[in-house]
Amino acid sequence: MSKRLPLIIGIVLVLGVGVGVWLWLTAGQESTDDAQVEAHVTPVAARIGGTVLAVPAPDNQQVEAGALLVQIDPRDYEIALTRAEAELATAEAEFAAARANVPITSATATGNESTARGGVAQAQAGIAEAEQALEGAKAGLATAQARLREQEANAAKASRDVERLRPLLAKQEIPQQQFEAATADAEARRASADSAQAQVREAEVAIRVAESRLVQAQAGHEQAVAGLKQAQTAPEQVSAIRARAASAEAKVKQAQAAVKQAQLNLDYASVKSPVKGIVSKKSVEPGQVVQPGQPLMTIIPLERVWITANFKETQLADMRAGQRVKVKVDAYGGREFAGKIDSIAAATGARFSLLPPDNATGNFVKVVQRVPVKIVLDEGQDREHVLRPGMSVTPTVYTK
Repeated sequence: MSKRLPLIIGIVLVLGVGVGVWLWLTAGQESTDDAQVEAHVTPVAARIGGTVLAVPAPDNQQVEAGALLVQIDPRDYEIALTRAEAELATAEAEFAAARANVPITSATATGNESTARGGVAQAQAGIAEAEQALEGAKAGLATAQARLREQEANAAKASRDVERLRPLLAKQEIPQQQFEAATADAEARRASADSAQAQVREAEVAIRVAESRLVQAQAGHEQAVAGLKQAQTAPEQVSAIRARAASAEAKVKQAQAAVKQAQLNLDYASVKSPVKGIVSKKSVEPGQVVQPGQPLMTIIPLERVWITANFKETQLADMRAGQRVKVKVDAYGGREFAGKIDSIAAATGARFSLLPPDNATGNFVKVVQRVPVKIVLDEGQDREHVLRPGMSVTPTVYTK
């Protein structure tokens, strides 16, 4: 026993030294196996419906940004674009015509109003002239009638004188010459009366003509006033023309939007890669009829991957952004990659779950929570892009 004691003591000393060295080496380190590789997963879906003509994107191969992934039959969308362009041309022509009518209508309406005002003034002058002519004709009739009465009275007196002289002539109490002079005077007086009667008839005709002119002038005045009222609607007419022009302009914008939409739909027939990455989860084949929003494949860019490590909340006391991290990848026999902490999540993983726990209800059992920590790799660590999203890794954070 005495001989084994030094051996036992030596073994215990070696174990103590080993444990001390291990504790010294692992001091200031936090590690977890609840970690995996992450990357952006970009789903590619159809923006329009149609028959797939070709799928040039190979499975699990890298494609560049903008590379053609799926070609949908574009013929229906080419026809729609042609129709939209034709409707746009029609709308632009209607707008050009409506816009040209605005100044024409404005100038015409203004000129019509001025002309109508002149017509009203002219009609008023015509009424005044016709009224003056009527008054003159009435005065002429009165004068002719007075002269007619005078001439008829003179003719009657001359006739009576002839009748008084006739018996005297038969008795030869007066000379034949005196009788003939009286007879001639009576005939002259009768002729004057007949002339006065003709002048009265002429004056009556003049009155009827003047009355007719007055009626025509009044009718013309009413027509001119109606024309002026219509011409005074010029602002409303111009507003209507401008409204039609604005409506035509709105139709042009609507047709332009339709052309842009048709062009977009035609462009959507060629489904292109939004980013550079690896084609994955391809679910489309030539001849397949796809619908808008239908998933076609997924593009995973491997240019920049990161690690999501779920550390226990008790391990976060000394963790800070920027601390050095060593990452061992299970898939490659523990191959190590260097990186650093990028950020620490604002909540635990349980808080982001579909049904987050509510510790205020039921019996409470304390469970150590895990907090996601984002770790980014140093530049040039994954030149071959061997890391794939979902791979299990073991990160070790050097907190000191």
